[in-house]
Amino acid sequence: MAENASESGNILTSILSEIIESPLNIALVCLIAFLIYKIVKSRTHVPSASTPEPTLPKLKKRDFTVQELSKYDGTQEDGRVLIAVNGNVYDVTKGKRFYGPGGPYAAFGGKDASRGLATFSVSVKTEEYDDLSDLNSMEMESVREWEEQFKDKYELVGKLLRPGEEPTNYSDEEDESSAGTAASGAGDRPKED
Repeated sequence: MAENASESGNILTSILSEIIESPLNIALVCLIAFLIYKIVKSRTHVPSASTPEPTLPKLKKRDFTVQELSKYDGTQEDGRVLIAVNGNVYDVTKGKRFYGPGGPYAAFGGKDASRGLATFSVSVKTEEYDDLSDLNSMEMESVREWEEQFKDKYELVGKLLRPGEEPTNYSDEEDESSAGTAASGAGDRPKED
């Protein structure tokens, strides 16, 4: 038994002397110790509570022209961000870190994002109404899938008007009833004339 302890001591001594004799080994041991410290610290660090974004009042349901929609890109004072997908306009302000200024999809803020979502391109510029008539069936299916995701995640606030189209007159009752159906997940798209 004493022989095993002596043998273990000799192994540890030889490993320790091997580490101490080379400056490169000392640097590697220091680096490993530092990385272990960072890992342990990151697991025990409690993130500080960041100030939550102030909640904006619910936007009254209405229809938007392309020009009106462009005002809601997140750069205005209230920071609200709206995006149109397949003719419907959604308030994506709660996803501002993605769609607001500086976000990876900021190019969609205040715009009709349908073509960009269909073609998987953030750089698509849509300054005028886009009827999407030149998209193929796979691209249109992609737009519909994106629209479903937006319906599930964000508040529908109206529709995007075609040139010359008259806006829908939404009543207060309609807003309240659509809020109830939106909560149940059905019927949150306004009827088109």
